[in-house]
Amino acid sequence: MAELATIARPYAEALFKAQASDLAGTATWLDELAAVAGNAQLQQFIDSPKVSDEQAFELISGVVRTALPEAGKNFLRLVIENRRLSALPVVAQQYRVLMNTQGGTADAVVQSAFPIDASALADLSSTLEKRFARKLNVRVEQDASLIGGIRVVVGDEVLDTSVKARLEQMKSALTA
Repeated sequence: MAELATIARPYAEALFKAQASDLAGTATWLDELAAVAGNAQLQQFIDSPKVSDEQAFELISGVVRTALPEAGKNFLRLVIENRRLSALPVVAQQYRVLMNTQGGTADAVVQSAFPIDASALADLSSTLEKRFARKLNVRVEQDASLIGGIRVVVGDEVLDTSVKARLEQMKSALTA
């Protein structure tokens, strides 16, 4: 994984500098490209010596939901020509980190056993921003295995108030 991070860093930094006028728009199409490039079957197909760079470009740009801007097409061609398609998900992550650092924000993933309505999410978001002392871009994922409560991941920090975590704590206390 460290190798992919090393490979991805220059791509993320160059894209960040080149697209400074539209960081959010770039993040959108870059995330889509990363999602497509992360597919193992696609990787295996494109790694075949019988597939040309142009065929790979046409396939990926055809699968992406939104039309790529010219900068997106050029970036995708560059990544394909340099055989760095496998690093694209890491490029997207590092680009997001650069974008968040500039904006003073962080990405937060809230995992919940049940759906969270908009008003509860707004309240939770403001509470989490106070707790983590920064503006958060909150994304919700549903995970029924939590049983109840929430689990919040912000970078390398985790706040776990789920029933599952409490049961694990009780199990550890009882077996110790």
